[in-house]
Amino acid sequence: MTDTRLDEMREQVNEFHHQNQDVWRLFCGFTFDLIELGYKNYSAKAVFERIRWEKDTGGDGVNQFKLNNNYTAFYGRRFMRVYPEHDGFFRTREQISEAKDATHLDELGPQFWSSI
Repeated sequence: MTDTRLDEMREQVNEFHHQNQDVWRLFCGFTFDLIELGYKNYSAKAVFERIRWEKDTGGDGVNQFKLNNNYTAFYGRRFMRVYPEHDGFFRTREQISEAKDATHLDELGPQFWSSI
């Protein structure tokens, strides 16, 4: 059981990452494209929006892909940890979720969510 909201979100993004390896591949590829273009800083959120565009343009008009905005900061921080020569490429803020209690909403189960 997680204690903080940060721990809870970290578990969720790790599970997503393991199930969606292509998102990491796209995140890194698009980020390196920006670095090669000469950008010194950029927005991890903008990279996420490009991933959405690339994955959603199947032409059928139906959005099949979901990418949680809560994961953006984790991907940006992970990129800078994996590639420390690019530390600071994404600007980060203090993760205030570390001081908040976990919501445990994912533990309520589908019966709870279908009742509201």
